[in-house]
Amino acid sequence: MKLLVVNADDFGLCESVNRGVILAHEQGIVTSASLMVRHAAAVGACASVRAHPNLSVGLHVDIAEWVREPEGWRPLYQVIDPHDAQAVRAELRRQLGRFRTLMGSDPTHLDSHQHVHREGPLAEAVDAIGQELGVPVRERTPRVRYRGDFYGQGADGGPLHDFISVEALLGLVAALDSGVTELACHPAIDDGVDSVYAAERPLELRALCDPRVREALAAHEVRLVSFAAVREVMR
Repeated sequence: MKLLVVNADDFGLCESVNRGVILAHEQGIVTSASLMVRHAAAVGACASVRAHPNLSVGLHVDIAEWVREPEGWRPLYQVIDPHDAQAVRAELRRQLGRFRTLMGSDPTHLDSHQHVHREGPLAEAVDAIGQELGVPVRERTPRVRYRGDFYGQGADGGPLHDFISVEALLGLVAALDSGVTELACHPAIDDGVDSVYAAERPLELRALCDPRVREALAAHEVRLVSFAAVREVMR
């Protein structure tokens, strides 16, 4: 079987993102979302989930955001030193605790803002929490394949809007292999998002809600599932 989790990152970042995620769940193909608990809009994000019980919510660990400039990458903000193992573990526990307070439950999956959990102390800490909770960790759970190519910027931060078109999304669906695949996305209703990734978000939303995508899923026998369903399969 081909099982596809479509996960919206940055849930809770701002109201535009919250509304975009919910719209992409109601009218599009989003099945799960990853919550940024440090932002004030996280409260509204959690409130909206109560009316959408089929939307799985995971923790989007948030310790920094970087922007590309001519001289290289520089941090827009940094919550802790990502190389300080003790600080990493403490911050991860703090964000997990905040998630539990807001949602009243454990996360159904784990990932991080700008993929900072791929290596170093955060990789070890997130792996440990994933094993403790029995939930998938993005790119670190072998049974869940990750696709991050539905993304509208290149490695240098330049625009690649063709990568988030309906046609690109149809191509991704057609190329899916059997097993479980996670496809990440970043929908919002407008581009007024305080993020290095802003103009692309409403373009993603448009593609995710295009009815041709649902038709392609049916044609290629791809079943949409949430991370809650994947967690049950893993047990």
